[in-house]
Amino acid sequence: MSKNTLFAAALAAALLAGCSSAPKTDPAIAGEGGAGGAASDVTQVQAGDGSGLDAQGGPAGVGRIVYFDYDSYVVRPDAQPIVDAHARHLQTNAGRRVVLEGHTDVRGSREYNLALGQKRAEAVRRAMTMMGATDAQLEAVSFGEEKPAASGASEDDHAQNRRVEIRYR
Repeated sequence: MSKNTLFAAALAAALLAGCSSAPKTDPAIAGEGGAGGAASDVTQVQAGDGSGLDAQGGPAGVGRIVYFDYDSYVVRPDAQPIVDAHARHLQTNAGRRVVLEGHTDVRGSREYNLALGQKRAEAVRRAMTMMGATDAQLEAVSFGEEKPAASGASEDDHAQNRRVEIRYR
């Protein structure tokens, strides 16, 4: 093979590899996810036809909670499989709707936490629409610090409260 043929083949392979993942243009979706925080609610997504449903009508075997770093509304890379699986499920089930419930820990004012919870829910909504869900299927709401998952004051408790819950209706 000539050098030009090898170069063209290498370039084509690189382009295909670069196109194999979802575009990540929104900094709230693909930003740097920090270490720490609650263990992500990421579960292995089973390959298959997508017909397995859980009790709420969402994809079976997929987590429903997206955790966030302190004072951040960036969807962490470890949560991307959850977002992707739910977006694909919504794309193939056009009649399904979800509410994305944004939550925060207790640090910060009530108003600030309501706004941060909304930004978190909107970040998950944007990520899901980038993967094929429609705006009509998604509703983003914020509960701020009002519905904690953990009531303690430790860093682990705070980390459990920094989340977006995906609820099918």
